[in-house]
Amino acid sequence: MSKPIVNIADLDMKLTEKGSRFASAAGRIGGVVGMQALGAQYIVVPPGKIGFPFHSHRNNEEMFIILDGEGTFRKGAEQWPVSAGDVISAVAGDASTAHQLINSGTNDLRYFAISTRNDPDICEYPDSGKFMVASGIPAGSGMMGAEFVLRGRDKPVLDYWDGEDIGDEK
Repeated sequence: MSKPIVNIADLDMKLTEKGSRFASAAGRIGGVVGMQALGAQYIVVPPGKIGFPFHSHRNNEEMFIILDGEGTFRKGAEQWPVSAGDVISAVAGDASTAHQLINSGTNDLRYFAISTRNDPDICEYPDSGKFMVASGIPAGSGMMGAEFVLRGRDKPVLDYWDGEDIGDEK
């Protein structure tokens, strides 16, 4: 049996950067501590960056707990300022429930992202008009590690970042 405890300082953080707009470091927690039906990540977004494209989940809910920093939570057509201590819900639904956290502060935005792990899931990306379907998502992994992933629009296969305004390429 694996230890049901992990310190965020000991997480294996995966750095993702795309263009001049998107950057984050994420460490998976749920699978590390043996969770099966609940996913959790520790996410760090640098100042002025966005961690992930604006998206909604059809089959999973997410909750974000802001630990440090300041940012903007975008949901549907609205935006709200967020800071340490804020707890944010992102319910499952269509494009009207799409959400995104943006670091609009001067320090790193650090937060926990906690979610249900209902499989399969469908994500919609309203800014770029695409979708992603994922099934067979392994415990301790996310949609990108699924056995089956389909991204689409009007083309049969799309890159994850296709259509996103990522700014200048690094």
